[in-house]
Amino acid sequence: MKIKYKIVLILLIILAAGYLLPQHFRMPVEGASRNDFNPNTFWYYPWGRSVTHKGVDIFAAEGTNIRPSVSGLVIYSGNIDVGGNIVVILGPRWRFHYYAHLQTTEVNAFSFAGKNRIIGTVGSSGNAAGKPAHLHYSIVTPLPYFWRVDKSRQGWKKMFYLNPLDDLSKISG
Repeated sequence: MKIKYKIVLILLIILAAGYLLPQHFRMPVEGASRNDFNPNTFWYYPWGRSVTHKGVDIFAAEGTNIRPSVSGLVIYSGNIDVGGNIVVILGPRWRFHYYAHLQTTEVNAFSFAGKNRIIGTVGSSGNAAGKPAHLHYSIVTPLPYFWRVDKSRQGWKKMFYLNPLDDLSKISG
């Protein structure tokens, strides 16, 4: 078999394996329950500079531990303008899990974050400064869901954002 075909076959196996890994989803904020977030905030419009709210805010006391909702590879840990202190984890099914407004980050890029590892603490950094401490949590997929396009503001972007409430609502508490 030619080397090109072997490389393509290996890449296809890696892609399939990443998609087939189970998620085993969990609440990222220690001690939080369904009572700590508003189920109507995903894709809420209008929402400040970002126009549409592309995640869910989970409220907790400042400094509360945050653990990854799924195990994965830390792609980025640092600070950006809007999100403040953030952590981005590549998890199963090639989905990016975005944790924003952290008070502290406790992981480094390109490290593995198992489900019991503390990745940061709840805060109000970035554009959440002066607001109650919370974790902004989003799930982004590089594989668009074309049937999810709607006519609302920024509707084309919705095909890349998964509603975290679908998983958070299944958690007891």
